[in-house]
Amino acid sequence: MNLNLLIDNLTNPALLFFVLGIVAVYLKSDLEIPPSTSKFISLYLLFAIGFKGGQELSHGTFTSEIIWSMLFGVLIAGCIATYTFFILKRKFNIYDSGAIAAAYGSVSAVTFVTASNYLESMQLSVHGHMVAIMALMESPAIVVGLILMSRYQKSSTETISKKSVIKHSFTNGSVLLIFGSLLIGYVASAKHAEGIKPFTSDIFKGFLAIFLLDMGIASGRKLNTFLTGGVFAPIFAVVTPLFNGCIVALASSLVTEDVSNRFIFAVLAASASYIAVPAAMKIAAPKANPGLFLPMALAITFPINITIGMPLYFWIVSSF
Repeated sequence: MNLNLLIDNLTNPALLFFVLGIVAVYLKSDLEIPPSTSKFISLYLLFAIGFKGGQELSHGTFTSEIIWSMLFGVLIAGCIATYTFFILKRKFNIYDSGAIAAAYGSVSAVTFVTASNYLESMQLSVHGHMVAIMALMESPAIVVGLILMSRYQKSSTETISKKSVIKHSFTNGSVLLIFGSLLIGYVASAKHAEGIKPFTSDIFKGFLAIFLLDMGIASGRKLNTFLTGGVFAPIFAVVTPLFNGCIVALASSLVTEDVSNRFIFAVLAASASYIAVPAAMKIAAPKANPGLFLPMALAITFPINITIGMPLYFWIVSSF
């Protein structure tokens, strides 16, 4: 792997702001991003990436490669949720196993945004249809996780409302905003899109840095308590994303030869949801412990992906 690529990623301002957030927690600083501001920035990032993806999609042609890529993305999400569930249930109860499996089968929109920024630093860009694929991959793993919970739970008196969670998976704010922005970007004329370009493009990296600062603060607060619970969960949160990302980086060549598309597939496979899945599990499987799957996804897998993972996946898709 190119060492310069790794060093370049480690000195990325957005990543350094994430580290600053963790450091602030350990120094017991009162540094904090107000919840309302954090939510606004989250919405902004999803809106910007969706709108830009829709604009790019409108300039392209809908090909068989795009259709196969969409099917490939959904297949990845379901397969990861399934195989991880059977590994996890050896160590955890059925509810926690299903929730963790759903988190790792689903995707992180913020990791996707960070990966898009990483590609820009490599003078590459995300193709519009990959935004749609990212949105499509949010829900299948949640549904698979809930089906597996229902299938293997010991108590027949406890049922999981699949209907409500499937509905929530597709009406979840992040999914709806991504799809909505993608559609609006697709139908908007180039002239009108140019009018809001300063908002969708020029300030994007600054907002991403502030958001990662907030993610660093949130991660730092959860990390200590989580690490006292044993070594299996932290090891899983490190090894699983790297394994998934490397395998998909290689397998993605079956559906596309484009380096940026293959890189995004690898990042999506390696990422873990800490927004859509916790929201869905709160409704459908309240017995699942968010104090377990949330720190795994946010405090370990997320930083692993943006430090070690992305340079590794990029090297693989560029070399093989």
